[in-house]
Amino acid sequence: MSTVTAMNTKRAYTMTARAEAAEETRKRIVRSAFELQAARLTTEISLEDVAARAGVSVQTVLRRFGSKANLFEESLQLVNSEIAEERRAPAGDAAAAIKVLVDHYEKRGEFALLMLAQERAFEHVRRMSEAGKRTHRAWVTEVFEPCLPHDAERREELVDLLVVATDVYTWKLLRRDRGHSRAQTEHRINALVSALLTDATTRKDT
Repeated sequence: MSTVTAMNTKRAYTMTARAEAAEETRKRIVRSAFELQAARLTTEISLEDVAARAGVSVQTVLRRFGSKANLFEESLQLVNSEIAEERRAPAGDAAAAIKVLVDHYEKRGEFALLMLAQERAFEHVRRMSEAGKRTHRAWVTEVFEPCLPHDAERREELVDLLVVATDVYTWKLLRRDRGHSRAQTEHRINALVSALLTDATTRKDT
């Protein structure tokens, strides 16, 4: 190998290593911002808090994201992609889908409630919450598709009711406000969904 080739190879390796290190730092900052938002109100989080958690300087955070708003928005985009995977459930199997959903709420429910409490105060939170609501409705439609009536009006009504029965606020009411166990909460959500689907089937047959 010539000296020039060796130098070029070394230079390429160094650039790749630096790029990978920079990307790892970026991910660490984004993850730190998300973890802080999952535990505190946005107004209680400073860039100094994020930098300290990520093990970098505030200047590094600003150099990569430009502002606190940009950083927080990217951190919420990260969790949205993770949520889509966590909520993946088989269509037509209501019990299995509800188990997946309750697992998700046990992990993310408090975070979701914290975001919803701030959706009118921060534009990036509002956008994230709106996206979450659309995602939940799409999830309900996909999971319960085999049980939905063909009539457009009745279909829309049933989807509305299933969205409410499986919403994070329903989980909160049962799990946090009523103090039910995880198993009891899952059972009650199952009961709500089963009642709605049974009623829909009965109306379809009449």
